[in-house]
Amino acid sequence: MRIAMLSPIAWRTPPRRYGPWESVVSLLTEGLVSRGHDVTLFATADSQTSGKLHAVCERGYEEDRSIMPKVWECLHISELFEHAEDFDIIHNNFDFLPLTYTGLITTPVVTTIHGFSSPGILPVYKKYNGKVFYVSISDADRSPDLDYIKTIHHGIDIKQFDFQPEPEDYLLFFGRIHHDKGAREALEIARACNKKLILAGIIQDEDYYRQHIEPHLDNDNAVYVGSADPAQRNQLLGKACALLHPINFNEPFGLSVIEAMACGTPVIAFNKGSMPELIENGKNGFLVKTVDEAIGAVSHIKDIDRACCRRHVEQHFTINRMVEEYIQVYETVLEKTKREERRPWGYYKILADEDTYKSKEIVVFPDRRLSLQRHRRRSEHWYIIDGRAQITLDDETIVLVPGQSVDIPKGALHRIANPGSKNVRFIEVQTGDYFGEDDIERFEDDFGRV
Repeated sequence: MRIAMLSPIAWRTPPRRYGPWESVVSLLTEGLVSRGHDVTLFATADSQTSGKLHAVCERGYEEDRSIMPKVWECLHISELFEHAEDFDIIHNNFDFLPLTYTGLITTPVVTTIHGFSSPGILPVYKKYNGKVFYVSISDADRSPDLDYIKTIHHGIDIKQFDFQPEPEDYLLFFGRIHHDKGAREALEIARACNKKLILAGIIQDEDYYRQHIEPHLDNDNAVYVGSADPAQRNQLLGKACALLHPINFNEPFGLSVIEAMACGTPVIAFNKGSMPELIENGKNGFLVKTVDEAIGAVSHIKDIDRACCRRHVEQHFTINRMVEEYIQVYETVLEKTKREERRPWGYYKILADEDTYKSKEIVVFPDRRLSLQRHRRRSEHWYIIDGRAQITLDDETIVLVPGQSVDIPKGALHRIANPGSKNVRFIEVQTGDYFGEDDIERFEDDFGRV
């Protein structure tokens, strides 16, 4: 499959530190490429991929504040959709804005909804419901107003996380410093348990940090270490006796939750959103409702088998599982939206099929050509709309560019070739009394169909 993978441009793909959407996109892209799929990653120019990278924005706008987000988001998204016909499928990981382009193209679009930032964005999703195929990242994060093709939980590269059977005696908060993620509650839990708390993550709400977090930091029992790179993440998650995840919102998914468990670290989480889909209460962590319940759970954390935490991730949250499920979605979507007949040289789709005429839109891939052939019962008219076509008509060779056309009379020996580096696209109008494939008499063919 030729897949266009649309990543956000807030951060590099994969991110250096923070960037959960970019991280998932990178893992999925690399997994698809490793299975032989032709993936073009639309991301920032400093992104890294073993597939093809297509970029218009040099760096993530969260890493370079001179970049105007809305301007470069528009340029980034439009760049992909202007090349939509080059792909079998588009996978949108960019939230709702790309949906507004989907009515202008024929390439099917899969959109992973990584969460609803606000109820205010739902009208966009509702407008394109049925045209775009939605994937949810948890069953908990589904809108009753939308149709979904599948829920696919995120997967992680488990090789990036070392299993740590013997932790140190500290609790960890790993996430955005924001009310939603419950950093203040984590401090409260740790203080009540008389345990050291390490906080790691970007400060998303400066006022919240200054008011609720900074006054309680002492570089001893409560330490903020900033945003962690992959090596620091592995160390912090693996050595913690537990990850505190006292969220104040219905979180669509929690990457840090499964990353902690991959290291063997159990998770104490508020029972909201997707948490019951990630955590088996009493087996790889605890689902609690209040700060007091979380405090009680800390005293039982040694009852959790850290090897069980690791196995849970190995069984349910691997890259391989995620990639295979997305491939199944792509295949289902392509079958549902089958728009063309594939041939070794390209593909075509039928635009009209009447008693006295038939029209097709035909695409010829670079460095491919159709067979040298003739018809007894129909004539054809070819109008070039994109690319540079080389036409053989009896003993004559003609080069046509967009806006030019040629007539193919009944009985004339003919073929079309694409010697260029981009697809040739043309409209073919057949007139006559019969348009079946058996009216094709082939004399030469690059694919052995003579």
